[in-house]
Amino acid sequence: MATEQSFPEIRQAVARLCAAYPGEYWRTLDRERAYPTAFVRALTEAGFLAVLIPEEYGGSGLPLEAACAVLETIHASGGNGGACHAQMYTMGTLLRHGSDAQKRRFLPAIADGSLRLQAFGVTEPGSGTDTSRIGTTAVRDGDDYVVNGQKVFISRSEHSDLMVLLVRTTPRDAVAGARPTDGMSVLLVDLREALGNGLTINPIDTMMNHATTALFFDDLRVPAANLIGREGDGFRCILDGMNAERILIAAECIGDARWFTAKSAAYARERRVFDRPIGQNQGVQFPIARGHIQTEAAALMVERAAQLYDAGQSAGAEANMAKLLASEAAWAAADTCIQTHGGYGFSAEYDVERKFRETRLYQVAPVSTNLILSFIATQELGLPKSF
Repeated sequence: MATEQSFPEIRQAVARLCAAYPGEYWRTLDRERAYPTAFVRALTEAGFLAVLIPEEYGGSGLPLEAACAVLETIHASGGNGGACHAQMYTMGTLLRHGSDAQKRRFLPAIADGSLRLQAFGVTEPGSGTDTSRIGTTAVRDGDDYVVNGQKVFISRSEHSDLMVLLVRTTPRDAVAGARPTDGMSVLLVDLREALGNGLTINPIDTMMNHATTALFFDDLRVPAANLIGREGDGFRCILDGMNAERILIAAECIGDARWFTAKSAAYARERRVFDRPIGQNQGVQFPIARGHIQTEAAALMVERAAQLYDAGQSAGAEANMAKLLASEAAWAAADTCIQTHGGYGFSAEYDVERKFRETRLYQVAPVSTNLILSFIATQELGLPKSF
């Protein structure tokens, strides 16, 4: 995935599509805080958001590496896949744990674009990245679950028809010897029916145009038929989506890093100060070269994580390492790009400051750098937990 040679036809086709949505398109959206409806529709119609859906349901049936190629190319072209990437990583939960009936019901419509699956409801105000402490509950009542609670930083919920929602169906510590993650379940919520019938959506204004929201559930009824997997086994189900999310966002970061590095190198070749190109100065060229090296090393880890995921092997450590390395490479390349451009790096017309803000998000989301380090320390190195 991370190599230029993987899925070249997909990369070329996505790049051609992105050429129709240049910097001015994204600058306008950023200025107006608007959703890229036309861009997402074009991706959908071209089949790129259905690459992971099996052919029998109307998709392409391609591996996660192909989805990585799509998102990396969008970002390397100067765009932002954050408006639609959830439609790819939520497939990890639905494809691997959904029932045959659920797949037949939802996947063809998702593949053809008549249903949008863009929302992934996990994070809560009181738990943050400690998913084991979520407080949103779902209580079985006849043929429904009744949901109460709150989620925060749930992106694209205003632009989605369906949401994968993590809830607690058994109180934490209700069963002696149970793990903190036991008792969670996953529901597929129809947002069109839920809004105004127990669900309230409040937009959150952030430093980047990411269409994120806070969700409030007040006796929302969700059909029990929309339970994905087994009740109480939701954390295991959601992990497939989370690992796919980390890998795909890492691919986006690789695309960002390559965009920043290409932008830096081009400007350093052209910009002349003191009768010479600024790129002739080692103080300018060395940070650009270092960023390139960081990016290519991180890309190999993203590729490795995607390959493990596609093979059905354990990919938790690799997915987290890929996300950390790629996000840090993107941030380093972004900082270098600002520095290389000087004052022009802060000018909206160069797109650097917009991408700078957008790529900073991935130091925090979907999982913070510190939590990744904690996970690797305890799960891979056998060190005691610090919390």
